[in-house]
Amino acid sequence: MRHPTQTIVRIRRRVLGLLLAAILAASAAGCGGGGDGEVDSPGTNARIGPVLVRYAHLAEPSDGPWETGSDVPLYVWLFNQRSPADRLVSAESPAADSITIVDADGEVIRTGVELPPEKLVELEKDRTHLVLRDVRQEIRGGDFVWVTLHFERAGSLSLQVPSQPPTYDKESPPPPLPTLTTWPEP
Repeated sequence: MRHPTQTIVRIRRRVLGLLLAAILAASAAGCGGGGDGEVDSPGTNARIGPVLVRYAHLAEPSDGPWETGSDVPLYVWLFNQRSPADRLVSAESPAADSITIVDADGEVIRTGVELPPEKLVELEKDRTHLVLRDVRQEIRGGDFVWVTLHFERAGSLSLQVPSQPPTYDKESPPPPLPTLTTWPEP
């Protein structure tokens, strides 16, 4: 027979887990957007085993595209849905020489990032996050790069990560869509 305190703790954990899952699902579905069809939350969402990957995106370039050779911040939320704990151990991209995990001060963290069960880990600006080192190409807002995240237990996940569209260029219209060219008949 379970002690009443254990039952209460289990119920609280389940309610918290369901609440967090509902919040993540609503965010991924675009709830809370600007009302005009735009979604405030950038990035790519994915899953590998019990690990949810949310809002993976490259930081917005501040005054133009990220130039070749730049170090580019990558932000992502990670949620391990169940025990045991997991760990983001590394990442890689063909668009950069390397990807490092850094703390809020920019110091490299070689031990990876702990993903406790049922806890959201936000790798964001002014916190622990990822950095693409010495990018091999110009990256403009709206471009995508391939990134592979390596987890200790869940395995590896490759995904296309967008570069956040710049806010400094709201006046410029988007480039025109390609048009279909018809060939003259012989």
